[in-house]
Amino acid sequence: MTTTISNAYITAKINPKGAELFSLKSNNSDQEYIWEGNPAFWGKHSPILFPIVGTLKKNTYKVNNSEYQLSRHGFARDMTFELIDKKEDSATFSIQSSAETLKVYPFEFELQIHYSLEDKKLNIAYKVINKNQSKLPFSIGAHPAFALDGSFEDYQLEFEKEEALVYNLLENDLISNKTQILETKDNLVKLNYKLFENDALIFKNLQSRSLTILKKQNPFLKVDFQGFPHLGIWTKKDAPFICIEPWYGYSDTDESTGNIFEKEGIQIIEANEVFNSKFTIETI
Repeated sequence: MTTTISNAYITAKINPKGAELFSLKSNNSDQEYIWEGNPAFWGKHSPILFPIVGTLKKNTYKVNNSEYQLSRHGFARDMTFELIDKKEDSATFSIQSSAETLKVYPFEFELQIHYSLEDKKLNIAYKVINKNQSKLPFSIGAHPAFALDGSFEDYQLEFEKEEALVYNLLENDLISNKTQILETKDNLVKLNYKLFENDALIFKNLQSRSLTILKKQNPFLKVDFQGFPHLGIWTKKDAPFICIEPWYGYSDTDESTGNIFEKEGIQIIEANEVFNSKFTIETI
């Protein structure tokens, strides 16, 4: 059963599978902001990436010399979350480690996803609870796809800060050392499918902490990701959506040792500690 939260301005709908946001609409215009999930292009809407972001080298990692396997982006997006709190304008979902997760990720944890509405904003908060008596390594990230009607080339991305937009290229789903600079004019990037010929654009060290999507020079949607150190931007050829993906972590490099505690971008929290982060989608 899907969960709906609403206020005077916007309405959001969440699927318990993956606690995945699949609809965000304006109450006045009925404008849908989230990609419909047409499998001809990409059959998801806004999956949660945990306990890894991206791809592991050979889909394998090590803990204390024991090998484990995790597929791309981890398992949270495929698990059914429990609705643990519900109000008219907010909802909190939870999964916990189990016998099944321990086979591929040998750590005790709880992951909570909290959705809340604030005027024309949807806040999405992550809470990772370490239930071990030892350190917990993980990555977590968002993967929302925003629907773009009309021509893809009508849209632009406006970065918060004026900066050199250096991004890393992917090779065989791993982060390469090759970088390119995304050309901007007045902090604006005009969207075109050629930008994504080599898959996603991966920003390891972005200074901007928000992006605004513009349609024909008019602000359309803003994603604010204060605190998130990394960002992915992605679409598929001819697909009418753009993904703006705030991350803590990213794919392995080809030089990865496989030790999860040495992985680039990994987050580590101490025994019984809690990790919190939040990003916001603002309709304009």
